[in-house]
Amino acid sequence: MKRGGSVYIMTNKNHTTLYVGVTADLLSRVLQHKEKSDPKSFTARYNLTRLVYYQNFSSIEEAINREKQLKGGSRQKKMDLINKMNPEWKDLWEVIKDW
Repeated sequence: MKRGGSVYIMTNKNHTTLYVGVTADLLSRVLQHKEKSDPKSFTARYNLTRLVYYQNFSSIEEAINREKQLKGGSRQKKMDLINKMNPEWKDLWEVIKDW
């Protein structure tokens, strides 16, 4: 059985830093970022607690491939992607927290 996955982008209050990640469990992973489970992590150090983009895939391999594409792209491409899905850059935690 294949397990699905998600690619996601986190940012901080002022949108100055973007973090692209991949996970098999988006809800748990975003919660870890929000709670700063690992205080030494990149997302904790830069206070990246806002989920501004996510994309779900039927397999984790597809999600990993998409993550590599996004990480290889420019900041502007990431911002364009976020603006298309979430033009107000709202924290999408409110959308996914009740999944």
